[in-house]
Amino acid sequence: MRRADRLFLLIHALRGRRQAITAQQLAQTLEVSLRTVYRDVADLQRSGVPIEGEAGVGYVLRKGADIPPLMFSPDELEALIVGSRFVRAFGGERLGRGATAALLKIEAVLPPELRDRAARTRIFAPELGNRLETSGVIDPLYAAVQSRQVLQLTYRDNESRASERAIEPLCLSFWGGSWTLGAWCRLREDFRSFRPDRIVAQAATGEIFAADETRGLNAYLRSVGSSLGDQL
Repeated sequence: MRRADRLFLLIHALRGRRQAITAQQLAQTLEVSLRTVYRDVADLQRSGVPIEGEAGVGYVLRKGADIPPLMFSPDELEALIVGSRFVRAFGGERLGRGATAALLKIEAVLPPELRDRAARTRIFAPELGNRLETSGVIDPLYAAVQSRQVLQLTYRDNESRASERAIEPLCLSFWGGSWTLGAWCRLREDFRSFRPDRIVAQAATGEIFAADETRGLNAYLRSVGSSLGDQL
């Protein structure tokens, strides 16, 4: 039995039960070892599936937290699977962990016909363990974007000339092989797009910049010709 099928059946066995079911009963139902049940339950719990209980006692889905059915068309499902694979490969460590957990949840609760469709998709992203040159940069940059933290950068241009920049980070964009950081550059007093792989050093200044319509995210997106600036 494929692991995705086993996880789906494990959750199905727990759904709607008022009393705990023991690991031994789950092992007999799934025709697997106790060790496999313990490992699968632990993996589901780590991914956020609300299973309560422990070895020797039994397991239940937390009351009021049952997992709703996923109503995806085959094309919608394939888009989710492929998108999660790309985020896992290129989205930095934090989002990569989230994508892995999301894939586990999606595969665990899909009905058989959609699980088969998911298994047949032939669009992959390399699972590099986020070993891209920018892997250690994306997470702190995104944290700065989220918290509106002014950053001090040492940045090299395409001719390797270094400059010091104080920036107000606004967004991250992925271009199918490279990232850019959209920001307001205080040195240039204008919007700039910085490549994370050219950031030599970065440091949070402790200053929080205020939201400003004239140099905020919407204005930046309009400046680079994106229609998203009119939608946000």
